[in-house]
Formats: sequence, structure tokens, C-alpha cells
Amino acid sequence: MYPRILLSTLNARYIHASLGLRYLLANLGDLREQAALREFSLARPLEDVATGLLESLGPEDGRPQILGLGVYIWNVSATTALVQRLRAMRPGLILVLGGPEVSHEWAEQDIVALADYLITGWGELSFPRLCRALLAGERPAEKCIVGEQPPLDRLALPYAEYSDSDLAQRHLYIETSRGCPFRCEFCLSALDRTAWPFPLPRILAALASLYARGARQFRFVDRTFNLSVAHAGAILEFFLAKLAAAPEQPLFLHFELVPDRLPAPLRTLILRFPPGVLQFEIGIQSFDPEVQARISRRQDNAATEANLSWLRQATQAHLHTDLIFGLPGETLASFAAGFDRLLALEPQEIQLGVLKRLRGTPILRHSAEWAMDYDPAPPYALRANRLLAAESVRDFSRLARYWDLLANSGKHPQGVALLLRAETAALPDSPFARFQQFSRWLWQQREQTGGFSPEDLTDLLFTWLSSEAGLDPALVRAALRADYLGSGARGHPRCLLGHLPKWQHPPRARHALSSRQAQHRDQAEGAGSSDHGAAQQQPGHGRDTEQGQHANPEAQQGQQ
Repeated sequence: MYPRILLSTLNARYIHASLGLRYLLANLGDLREQAALREFSLARPLEDVATGLLESLGPEDGRPQILGLGVYIWNVSATTALVQRLRAMRPGLILVLGGPEVSHEWAEQDIVALADYLITGWGELSFPRLCRALLAGERPAEKCIVGEQPPLDRLALPYAEYSDSDLAQRHLYIETSRGCPFRCEFCLSALDRTAWPFPLPRILAALASLYARGARQFRFVDRTFNLSVAHAGAILEFFLAKLAAAPEQPLFLHFELVPDRLPAPLRTLILRFPPGVLQFEIGIQSFDPEVQARISRRQDNAATEANLSWLRQATQAHLHTDLIFGLPGETLASFAAGFDRLLALEPQEIQLGVLKRLRGTPILRHSAEWAMDYDPAPPYALRANRLLAAESVRDFSRLARYWDLLANSGKHPQGVALLLRAETAALPDSPFARFQQFSRWLWQQREQTGGFSPEDLTDLLFTWLSSEAGLDPALVRAALRADYLGSGARGHPRCLLGHLPKWQHPPRARHALSSRQAQHRDQAEGAGSSDHGAAQQQPGHGRDTEQGQHANPEAQQGQQ
């Protein structure tokens, strides 16, 4: 029996699972048995995706066939091309769009022109209502349907829609609240009035069910998980009880935290978690008070620094922090000062991103005053503004990529520590300025920001540190040897020829969902051995850590 309703999207990677589509499935009510979900990744050829979708729907038989597509900033270009193919292959297919990318400023979008219907915003009630009409042979006159915001206690939770293979192979996204009380103008959550929590007993029951089915990786997408101490505390206590009952079982939890809110009850709970379990995504974005005020971001910088310092020094949590380059009024110098300030707090990761002008966000109001020039193509990244020339933005984008490869990956802690901290007259005092010099040199050498092997990066670091920075080659080689041994790589960098053991064992296996934190952890654990003592450890790589990408790909920028 073929479904009459098919839900689909193009995920950034296979490992992601669409929470939004599972919400739609769970809330179809009596139509659920006529519906199915089929997800693809952007890596799949679009011709294969189109064919797969039509095969899932089966042949045309005169009855309505509905395809609902989730559209996001990272997939809108590919989804537009997919819709064009589907229109040519099956003209009678009813195409319904939804998602953040088509919920605002949609009137001129090519993909909306190609579709039959669009639901903006919330879809859990509006999509089933539209499907019932379409399956009954009715065609609503209005193409754009404004989604109805339901009380959260009326929604069916989506977690039973995660399959056993999802639990075993993919990221599981969980939300315990919606909305955000803050008004940061780069974020779609600025359009919300407040944050609404789901009833806590239902959330705890859903978590218990997922855990009983074998789920051990939970990625919470709440914008402000720690806003309610009682709510967050109950969830942390739930997982602490699971750890106490089965300490041998692996567990990974990712939360997005408000940086300046960490009261004593939450601290007490966080302290009880062992290494490798907690990952906190913490959006700093900017330390400049004038920039913060300009974009309506409320942040107590002193409290933020105190909280980050406590988390690094007292707990085993992995900290994934964020900074945004290009905010209106932020200069290169003030951004560099903010980076150095954050680096001194030693988070394991600092995600560096260029400002994106998401559709519908209030950041648009600054465009004229600050000459904000955004790329018209997704993801609408800043190209230049009144204070930052286009070359400065391109230069930073390359720096951000190199930082992720070298620092955030956790594979080069001692080499990066030498780059950022070693005392040498050849380099400026600012860690940001040091890395910027290295980044410009690396671009001149290779004119690429990807495709480097571990051996390439090791050799490039050696050349820079020993030649450009003027450090003792023996000191540099010892540091890079320690890093290379700890990384799990088993090649032969030129700078380490004759300094590595004969490889007799394959690299250690790592869990596919937590490889980056495992890398940080393994490097940190080896730092005290004879092979790892040649250079000081990089700030931010001293504790148990995890993975490298944002927990919530559906958020589009969110805390960015």
C-alpha cells in the first residue's frame, strides 16, 4: 500500500534526522497510516532523490498524492532543483513546502513559485488540516497558509517516530521548550515572544522511552535550556539516575546554554556528571557591549566569563562556544579582542562564523547605516560592511576554516599551543593576530581551505613554527610528534621521518557520533606521558570533550 502523504527533506548529512518532519508525522492523527517519511542527504544525486520519492509514492492512480518538503537555509538551492525535477516527472504531484527558509520573505522565492502550497511557521495543526482537504478533493484557494501555533500540551510528541536504526546510527534531536525570551537580531528566535516549556512529565516519559529503546545520544535543541532551573534540573537528574543505575553504559548529552545564567542548583548537578557525557553549546557572539546593545543582545559579560571559567576548571563538560564575525559596528580589532578574551577562558572549541542575514530576522534594520552587504545566495553570508572590506571578510573566512581544522579538531593541541602562546619576537602578542598571520601564510602556500591530510597539516605547522616563527625545530618536532601520535593518524609526515615508531596497530576506533570530543579527550589523557610533554598544552584542550558541529541543524543560525 503506497502512502498518500510523503514527508521528506535533504539533510546536511545522513547522520542528521529531521525533528520537524517527525513532528508532522506524529500529529497527523487519523492520517498517520496514510503517511510515510523518506529522508535523503545532500550528498545524494538529485535525480536519485526524485526517483526515490516517486517510487515511494507509487504510480499515479487518480487519487491525490501529497509531498511535503522541509526547506532550510542549507538545502534550499538543492531543494529548488529537486522540485523542478519533480514537476517535470510528475506534474500532478501536490507539493507542500514548510520550514524556516520559506516562512519569511517567501513571495519572490523560486521554490515557492514552483510549489502548490506553503505553510509558514508552525505546521503541526495546519499541515494535517490541509492534507485532509486535499485528500477529500478540495483545493484551498490560498497558496500561503499561516501556521497555527498550538498549545504545547496539545501536540503529540515525535519521539516514537525515531526508528531503531535512527537510534543506532543518527543524531537524536529533543526539545523540551520552544521559543526564546531574548531578542538577538541575527536569530530567528528574535521573532518569538517568550519561551514555552513542554509539560515536564511528558518530556521525562519520552526520554525514558527512548532510553529504554537503546538511545544513548541526546541532543537538546532548546534555545535556552538553563532558563528554568527547575525544568533543566529535572532533566539532568533524570540522566544522573540512569548513570547511577548503569554506569557502564555510554551516554552523551548536548545542551545549548544561556552563558550568563548558571545558578548554584544547576552547578551542583553538573558537577556530578563524569567525563565525556556533557557538551554545552554556548553562544557568546561578541564581548563588545556596544555591539551587544545594537543587536538587542542581553549578556552579562562578567557573569559569562565567571561561568565559563567555572565550567572549565571545576567540571568535565565539553564547551563548544560561538563567536560571530561581522556584526554591525564590530571592528576587526574588537573581534580580535573578544576572541583573545574567550580563548583565555579555555573552551575546548571556539566556532567562528561569519554573520548570515537569515530571512525574517531583524538584523536587516542595520543594513543602511552599516552598509551591510550580504550574499544574495544561501546562506546569505556577509560580504562586507562599513567597517570590514570584502577582503577582510574573505580573509576571516579562511582563518575560521583553518581554526576548525587545527584547533577545534583537537588533533594538534601542542602545535597550536606553540603557535598561540610561545614567546617569540617574530609573532605579535595577540593569539588572534598570531593565528591570522599563520592563516595568511597558509593560504599563500596552498590557496585551499580543505583537502589537507593529517600529514600535510603537521608539515605545514612545522614549517611555520620553525621557520616563520623562529622556534627551536627540536621543540616544534617534539610537540608535533606528540600530537601526531595522539591523533590516531598513521602516516609519515616529512618533518617526523625517523621520529615515529613502526606502525603495527590500526588507529583506535572512535564512536562515529562523538569523534571530536573523543579526540580532545584522548589528547588530554596522553598529555602527561613522555611522548606528550614537549610543549605546553593548548588552552582549551585539557579536558574530556566531543564532536564538532552544531547540535541543531534545523536552527539555521540560532545562537550560531
